[in-house]
Amino acid sequence: MTEPVISESLAAARQRLADALQQAGRPLSDGARLLAVSKTKPAAMIREAWHLGQRDFGENYVQEALDKQDELADLAGIVWHFIGPLQSNKTREVAERFAWVHSVDRVKIARRLNDQRPAALDPLDICLQVNISAEASKSGVSLGEPCRPWPRRCWPCRDCACAD
Repeated sequence: MTEPVISESLAAARQRLADALQQAGRPLSDGARLLAVSKTKPAAMIREAWHLGQRDFGENYVQEALDKQDELADLAGIVWHFIGPLQSNKTREVAERFAWVHSVDRVKIARRLNDQRPAALDPLDICLQVNISAEASKSGVSLGEPCRPWPRRCWPCRDCACAD
């Protein structure tokens, strides 16, 4: 009963992504991917979406995500993204079980994720939250904060001391 809803939702989201890429003058093949936010959704719905070709799923509750990952371990090519605020006591599980972290707002968290990532896995992809306004009420790494240990240049590092 839910498959038509999932298939329709995925088709609509894919069309919006294609339209946005076209409007931006970017080819569909440029690597943009649809991230299905699956937090609070049952594993059965994720399985349905996977069967419809969806591979990237976003979760923001660590324990709920780990349970789903265990239940869906048979799905080849599934890519797990952590999308919520991350506490330092949860970094090990995230470093070991996710491919992406979209919510790194402190160098301490980035270092813990880096240090706790198993060597047998590909490097963890992160989205670094940068506080470009330097407002104390905003979270994120400040532009002047050293961000090593990343082995590759990240976006803010093109112009900062870390690029050397």
